[in-house]
Formats: sequence, structure tokens, C-alpha cells
Amino acid sequence: MSRIAPVLNVLSKVVMLFSTTFLLPLTLSWALDDPAQRAYDDAIVITFVAGALTWLFTRKSQRELQTRDGFLLVVLVWTSLPAFATLPLLIYMPGLSFTDAYFETVSGITTTGATVLSGLDSLPLSINLWRGLLVWFGGMGLIVLAVAILPLLGVGGMQIYKAETPGPMKDTKLTPRITETAKGLYLVYVGISIACGLSYWLAGMTPFDAVMHTFATMGLGGFSSHDASFAYWNSPVIENVAIFFMLVAGINFSTHFMAWRQRSVSAYRLDPEVRWFLIVALGSALLIAVYLSVMHVYPDFSQSLRFALFNTVSIATTTGFANADYNQWPIFAPLWMLLLSSFASCSGSTGGGMKMMRAQLLFRQGRRELTRLIHPSARLPVKLAGQVVPNNVIYAVLAFAFLYVFSIITMTLAMTASGLELITAFSSVVASINNTGPGLNQVGPATNYASLNDFQTWICTIAMLLGRLELLTLLVVFTRAFWRA
Repeated sequence: MSRIAPVLNVLSKVVMLFSTTFLLPLTLSWALDDPAQRAYDDAIVITFVAGALTWLFTRKSQRELQTRDGFLLVVLVWTSLPAFATLPLLIYMPGLSFTDAYFETVSGITTTGATVLSGLDSLPLSINLWRGLLVWFGGMGLIVLAVAILPLLGVGGMQIYKAETPGPMKDTKLTPRITETAKGLYLVYVGISIACGLSYWLAGMTPFDAVMHTFATMGLGGFSSHDASFAYWNSPVIENVAIFFMLVAGINFSTHFMAWRQRSVSAYRLDPEVRWFLIVALGSALLIAVYLSVMHVYPDFSQSLRFALFNTVSIATTTGFANADYNQWPIFAPLWMLLLSSFASCSGSTGGGMKMMRAQLLFRQGRRELTRLIHPSARLPVKLAGQVVPNNVIYAVLAFAFLYVFSIITMTLAMTASGLELITAFSSVVASINNTGPGLNQVGPATNYASLNDFQTWICTIAMLLGRLELLTLLVVFTRAFWRA
């Protein structure tokens, strides 16, 4: 208990701070006089009291946290906050089980965007606002988690930048202190969010829909206030706005920060991920458009390009919006899109998956091993953007890749053992661990995850947390070595 108490003390303050976030949907609920007001009143009281009591019992255990404490704190924050976030949903919708409510809020905070709710168009606006806020707050949290916190713990995609890779991140930690780094990243995040919201509004969305979908777009967690998602508007202009800002949110926010601070676009040119991210996402969209045209899915190429571009970028960036039921396309297209969600987005973005940086290093390591078969005595360093990547970073990436694949296989087998057919089982696990949202077949874009039983829902919930916490951060807490004195 002496080890956990200081962590719980910090967690208690986070929980008390989190209780204030209910004020935003509560204010909207008051303004519109919708029936969800009591849900937010109760949620604020329960959350704040729980945090205050935890602080009261642990106040004498305050101390500076060590690296090991950091792992535990990150896991506890990302697993406990969704539990408190369920309160408005459970109170307003008494028929909703805790399993489904927790899945919904984990999906929001991890910016996954998978949902078990239907009838979104008829929900109180404040409930939809709360869902969107979870994604937006989750996006802010994971940017700082990826850029400022996980590197200090020695895990996460940004640890690769310790290899002195040239580019925007070579400027040490962006700013001297984590708090200043977080502040700078938040300003960029909020600034781009405002631009996104205004663009949606000017493109034809109502002010509320513009705000709601800005939250989901910037967090790359495709919650919508409409069951039909972007098909509700059937507007190429709105879709183009979404495509642009999904691509922006899929780029490392530290790169955006450096571009803003330097007043130059050179930061994007120097970032080793950006070029490949755009080539892979947009090139795949073009390939799928050609494929859909050849297969006569749509009557002309312009329609094929429109739907391929929007849905491919949406899934590649792990957003999860849809403007068509791509589950009805020939299987090659949705499977390729699902594969893209595994690696396309950049480190330090709000996207999920193993990230483009790791994919690049895995490719280069594979190429090195092939060359070594021909030239066993040659010195063959792995380079990224012209700089040598240390072997310890390569080993960490290989370990991550193994655990990533192992987790997908294990959870897919568990899903099939519970009675799901293979495509639904596999796609639901991949979409969850990559924080993408919709999968295929039973969990495709025209449906949701409500048809899963509790066991299957909990597997997807665990997969979302595993993916968002970069696997190692969560799994290390369950090792024997972690709890040894």
C-alpha cells in the first residue's frame, strides 16, 4: 500500500479536476432544458467526492513519483476516468449496462470512436456533446502522453527520437519543461480545433454539429451525433473539410508546434514520418478508387474517388467516420483500409496503431537482415532520415511489434471461441487495438458494437486500452518484476 498510496494521491487530484469537465455538458443541458440535467449534477458530486475521499486517505503519502509510479499512474488514469465518465450515460439511460457504458467512454477517451449506442439523432445534445468532449480531451491527453510522458518512462513511439533523428523533435524537448511543452501543444491543438470548427460551420454544418465533429475529428475518434455519420449530410464540401483536418490530426503535433514556432513549413519537410504518411494514405485512397471503379462499385470514377478518399483517410488515420457502407465493397478494399490503420498515422498524433515511425524502422530492419544474408560481415546500421538508429531502439520496436501481433492473435482467438465468425472477430480486435472504431461485418460502419455480448465487449475494451497505452505501458504493470521491492 505504501507504494500505491502516493500514486493514488496524484490520481485523486486528477479525478477531482475531471469532475469539472461535466460542467460543459451541464451548461448546455441547462440552456436547452433537456432531461439530462440531473445526470450531470449527480456525476459532478459523485466524481468530486470520490476524488476528495481518496485524497483525504492518501494525503500523508505524498512524495515525488518515480518512473515505476509513472507507469501505474498512467494506467490508473486511463482506466479510472472512463469509469467516472460513464455516470451521465448510466443515470440518463438506466437500461444501459455498465459494460456498454464503460466501452463507450473508453472508446471516447482512447479516441477510438466505436459505439454501442443507436438513435444518436434523438439523444439530448448534451449527451452527444459529452461523448465528443471525451474524444477531444482524450486527444489532448494522449498528445502529451506520447510526446512528454512516455519518453520519460522509456516507452512509446516518441522514444525513437532519442536516436537524434533530425527534424523538429531534434530541438530537445520542444521547450525546457514538460508543463511548457504541454502548454505549447495544447495551444496548437486548440488553435487547429477552432479552425476545423469554423470550416465545418462554413461548409454547411449547424454550429452544434460543427463543434461535435470538430472534437471527433481532432481527436481522430469518429463519434458522431448522427447514426449515419457523414452520410447524413451527403456533402462533398463537408467531407473535404474532414479529410483535410483528419490528415492534419494524423501528423505529429510536435511538428505542428515547431512549424508554428518557427513560422515555417520546413518542420514538415524534415519530419521523417510526414511524407510517408501522406504518400501511404493518399496513394492508398487513389488505389482503392481505381479498384472500385474497375469493379464497377460506383457508376463513374469521380464517385469512386470521393468515397474511397474519405473512407480510406478516415480509417488510415484511425478516425472511423464513414460516408458509405464500405462493408459492402469487395473485401480487398476494406481489408486494405483496416491494414492502413495499423501503421499509417504519425507518432505524437492523435491517431492509433503502431505508427509510421515504427513501421519505417521495421521495414529497414527487415531489409538489413536480408542484406546481411548476402554480406554477413558488413556493418549495416539502420538509418532514419540519414541518422543511425541505435540497436536498443530497434530491439524495443521489435518487442512492440511482437506484442502487438501476439495481442491481436490472442484476442481474435478469444473472440472466435466466444462464437463470433472470423471476419467480425478479427476486424473488431484490429479496429479496437488500433483505436479505429468500425470494423467489418457485424461491427461494420453501418452497424455498431451493440450486438457483441459482455465477454466480447470487454475484450474490445481491453484492446482499446492496450492500443492507446502503447501495449508496453499497460502490460508492464502486470509483470512480477514491476511489483518487486
